[in-house]
Amino acid sequence: MALVAIVFVTTAFLSSRASSQHGGGGPAAGIHVGSQTCVGCHAAQAVAWTGSHHAHAMDHARPETMRGDFSGVVVESAGMKARFFREGDAYRVETGGSDGQPAIFTISHSLGWEPLQQYLVTFPDGRIQTLPWAWDTRPTAAGGQRWFLVYGDDPIAPSDGRYWTRLQQNWNHMCAECHTTDLRKGYDAAADRFRTTWSELGVGCEGCHGSGGGHVAWARSGAANDDALKGFASIAATRPAPDWAPDPTTGSPASGVARPAGDEVETCARCHARRGQIGIDWRPGRPLAETHSPVSLSVGLFEDDGQMKDEVFNDQAFKQSLMYRKGVVCSDCHDPHSGKVRAAGSVVCGQCHQPERFESVAHTGHTPGSGKPDCIGCHMPAKTYMQVDRRHDHSFRIPRPDLSAAIGVPNTCSACHADRPASWAAEAVARWHGPVRKGYQSYAMTFHAARAGDAVAREALQRLALDAQVPALARATALDELASWPSVASDGAAVKGLSDIDPVVRAAAVRRLEGQPSDRRRAALPLLHDTVRLVRITAGYLLADLAPEDLSAADREALSAAVAEYEAAQAIDLDRPEARANLALLRIRQGRRDEAQVQYLAALRLDPSAAAIAVQLADLYRRTGGEAQAELILRLTLTATPDGAIAHHALGLSLIRQKRLGEALAELKAASEGDPATARFTFVYAVALQSAGRASEARSLLEAAFARHPADADIAAALLQGALQTGDSARALALVQRLVLLRPDDQRLAELAERLRR
Repeated sequence: MALVAIVFVTTAFLSSRASSQHGGGGPAAGIHVGSQTCVGCHAAQAVAWTGSHHAHAMDHARPETMRGDFSGVVVESAGMKARFFREGDAYRVETGGSDGQPAIFTISHSLGWEPLQQYLVTFPDGRIQTLPWAWDTRPTAAGGQRWFLVYGDDPIAPSDGRYWTRLQQNWNHMCAECHTTDLRKGYDAAADRFRTTWSELGVGCEGCHGSGGGHVAWARSGAANDDALKGFASIAATRPAPDWAPDPTTGSPASGVARPAGDEVETCARCHARRGQIGIDWRPGRPLAETHSPVSLSVGLFEDDGQMKDEVFNDQAFKQSLMYRKGVVCSDCHDPHSGKVRAAGSVVCGQCHQPERFESVAHTGHTPGSGKPDCIGCHMPAKTYMQVDRRHDHSFRIPRPDLSAAIGVPNTCSACHADRPASWAAEAVARWHGPVRKGYQSYAMTFHAARAGDAVAREALQRLALDAQVPALARATALDELASWPSVASDGAAVKGLSDIDPVVRAAAVRRLEGQPSDRRRAALPLLHDTVRLVRITAGYLLADLAPEDLSAADREALSAAVAEYEAAQAIDLDRPEARANLALLRIRQGRRDEAQVQYLAALRLDPSAAAIAVQLADLYRRTGGEAQAELILRLTLTATPDGAIAHHALGLSLIRQKRLGEALAELKAASEGDPATARFTFVYAVALQSAGRASEARSLLEAAFARHPADADIAAALLQGALQTGDSARALALVQRLVLLRPDDQRLAELAERLRR
């Protein structure tokens, strides 16, 4: 009887959500039947799902969904102020608008459930924007039940791209796909308006299983088991039955199972990965790279050892794990409908690992008991995002305080022993487990060396890119990093990467060929025929400038199709300046410069402060003889973003070309000082100083820059030239030896080094 009552409540809940469409439903509304249709046959799953974060991912603003305090409370933080109140059934907030001045806005939707809930405002042009204020849903005793700014104490001005009315807080692009079911963005580029539609708010049944119309028809037809897909267009691939019984000698399963392409991890990755969207035809059973472009383990997003740094969610971390390699899937630990772990705490690990072995002092180095380290505390380090959302890294790595001591990456030991140096923890781990660390993730030192400018990284990256025993993401990242370490051998690694088993690696290998002569880039021609869209469109962009008459009929057709797919991928995001810029770069590659200009101007209308895009447009003007236009567009951009170092740099170059050296020096200095992390800015400024007769100042600048950027060959070459001119043989020898490491295929450098040694 209780089950019937629960199902009744669930059905009512689902019906209210399914009938609440924005804009009357999307093009696929006839195929998506809504979660309420599933309840009749799948009651237990519906009950579990109803209380899940997926079910509460988004809803209309109504009493049963709004968790914040709207009693007229006023809050202030980081120079911002807000008043939350109700007027009848409406939920409202008074806070700074697009101009920073106080205004009253109606909240249209809630976003998320716990540990925080965010709120959305729908504007007349269909834009839905995320408010900067969120409600901390945790209990008061845990610091919750309060309003707070998601970005903390960092003041954000209305001109900042992160400000709540601007692009980076636009729900239609940034959040919508993973907080609704069957989303259609519906951006009208001509009118610059949205008509975004969905079949259901929140992540409903069809958000993971795909459209259910065919399945419902199959079920109602009374058909037996004559359809393996049970009416679905596709389903997630299933692995062979695993045997997770622990091996008595190790305490862990002896072996794994083969992982089929398009398994359930790829289904979850659609929203639990840091990625961009390249297709709107997602369905289960296909690789993520068919409709999305996942990021690699790049600087700023991940630590050098692959630990999560920025908000990257779980997929990239999990795909670095030994568990992923052995065939573990998300539902081994999480109930797929409730989202909860299958057992509390580290008990969930006991499904596959012997607790008595791994809870022992011999393993943990700590006496078992309350408050002592457990599997999760040691192997899933946590980081807090959005001020209150504590998330665990899913790469399941062994604690490496030795890496913290060596290269500064975080380690989980310091979460409890913050008063002790990492070296202290490293010595303790060595006492317990010996001096050799045996973790699965073995690439921290390689990535750190590459990013620190250590030339030993080149060969290490080449080996890593081709090592089938390391995670595919690490191989892809190694190929990306090799762009800074060019050589014949690096090019060879990229060519070999074109045949990697993983599509993300193949796409990275294609990117690595960027800038190469056309005869070398032709190595990517077979990838125009790849089975995965991400690889095809990456190859299509790379090869878009090839003359059709130089291709076989099959390659010519494949190139045309791949370029069309690339254009369609960018068309998904015509509301974003970066997509417009991507199309512009494609048009330049195709020799269609007028069309490129149109796309660049559209991008700058969307975001006048997009300095990097303005620089690209200025360069296009320069190449077509429009130096005055280039200067104008750069000055307009600097009005919108005065601190845009890249725009200052480009303006300085424009002024040099116009023989206005004095003005140019001021702009180049602003670029060099504004972004010292970009070596090119300092190098060009130093060259300009040299041209202005300020050689001593230029040399000092270059020496300081070389200390920061020891892998920059241009700076090293400039210093070498100066050393040779002044007869400083010792300094010249040191510099040319460095250049030999940076440019190993340049025989002239090797000969010069030999002469200097003599």
